[in-house]
Amino acid sequence: MTSGANSDKWKRLLAFAIIYFVWGSTFLAIRIGVHEVPPLLLAAMRFFIAGLALFLWVTARGERLPTARQWAAATLLGFFIFVCDYGLLFWAEKRVPSGIAAVMLALIPAFMAISEILFLGTQKLTLRLAAALIVGLGGVGVLMSRSLSVGGAPIDRAGAVALIVAALSWSVSSVLTRKVPLPDSKVMSSGAQMLAGGLLLALAAAGFGEFRDFHFSSVSREAWLALAYLIVAGSILGFSAYIYLLHHTRPALASSYAYVNPPVAVLIGVLLAGESVRLFDLIGMAVILTGVVTITLAKTRR
Repeated sequence: MTSGANSDKWKRLLAFAIIYFVWGSTFLAIRIGVHEVPPLLLAAMRFFIAGLALFLWVTARGERLPTARQWAAATLLGFFIFVCDYGLLFWAEKRVPSGIAAVMLALIPAFMAISEILFLGTQKLTLRLAAALIVGLGGVGVLMSRSLSVGGAPIDRAGAVALIVAALSWSVSSVLTRKVPLPDSKVMSSGAQMLAGGLLLALAAAGFGEFRDFHFSSVSREAWLALAYLIVAGSILGFSAYIYLLHHTRPALASSYAYVNPPVAVLIGVLLAGESVRLFDLIGMAVILTGVVTITLAKTRR
């Protein structure tokens, strides 16, 4: 019994380490990749390959294939999650440091709370929650402010807006997930969504002309390694760890990556990529994370 309990404990610790540090490091891997590969095309390769690997794995295990209605639902979610959220994230990382991008996406729990209030009715707008939402959005204002730019220029506004839309898109997909028919198997569902999202990203890349004048032979080994890291560590390994935690710990703990990833991403960006951090970057990050942690803890208590 003791040996089994210790084994489970170490598995949980390893899973937390993966979603904290591996997912936190993917922001820098994205930034490395988009410097040489067009952003939508890079995202398309990441999620199509990862989705195909997951899909083939669960199919080989005998999982039931999605129905036509489930494929339609997976495609709809794939659009909001992978095209609108990740597509905009990859595009924004050509203009915004990786650590800042991670902090901006930490707003997802705030927008999810708003979605639950407006569309699902599963949460009420309390004074505490409203204050936390205002604090979190105020942090974004600090990051984007041109009047408060101490120690350097504010972050690129187009990139910041893209990241806000990306966070909103994720919150919309969280609502849709509860409304649309999906496969019972979470792994099959995610594999189908990644496949559909990867194909939609490829179409978007073609529509925006990203294939024009792009040659795979011109991509450096560093960029290919970044893509491989995103596929294997970020998508396949990270997703497996997250699913394991959802089944073996409280959902609030599993979702704690939302406010651990940003400081990890900032630290990795500074140490490995020489990204600079201004005084008001730090203030904005602290304000955003304060709001996110308050929202998460409030939901945990309820």
